[in-house]
Amino acid sequence: MYIGTNRYNMILIIKRIKMSFNLCLTFLTMLSNSSKYAIKGVLYLALNSNTDHKILVRDIYERVHVPEAYLAKLLQELSRHDIISSTRGPKGGFYLSEEDRKRTLMEIVKVIDGEKRVNSCVMGIRNCNMDNPCVLHKLVGSNKSKFIKVLENTTILDLIKGKEDVEEFFPL
Repeated sequence: MYIGTNRYNMILIIKRIKMSFNLCLTFLTMLSNSSKYAIKGVLYLALNSNTDHKILVRDIYERVHVPEAYLAKLLQELSRHDIISSTRGPKGGFYLSEEDRKRTLMEIVKVIDGEKRVNSCVMGIRNCNMDNPCVLHKLVGSNKSKFIKVLENTTILDLIKGKEDVEEFFPL
């Protein structure tokens, strides 16, 4: 009887681990690679730039492990939407002003992915909602809402407070 109970407990533990792993994968798919890359670029700028020290994409891309042209496109889009700042010319480049540092992660994600991506069904079902839920809706719903709140309430400044070492964000 004792051995059977232990086996049953192990099966439950394995199921919970699999469920947790699946939830993690779900949240990773909520953000596109583009959003993840944009956040990495913005964090680098937050740690290394200001109105007096602008940074070129060619000085960032290797450090954040994002292709140069791709990163340039993402940062230009963020700049067009006033999420980050940029200046053209010989002393130009991208930078974060004090005001830019107060932007939330959700603002970055909305510019890059659009609001639909974050609010869409994790399984990609078009008509998934509370009235017509997909099979994962109840399982993921509350955690997804919490994740969205984190994106909405976390600023760039929150992430870099007390962090001066770029290595913490971008290990070699």
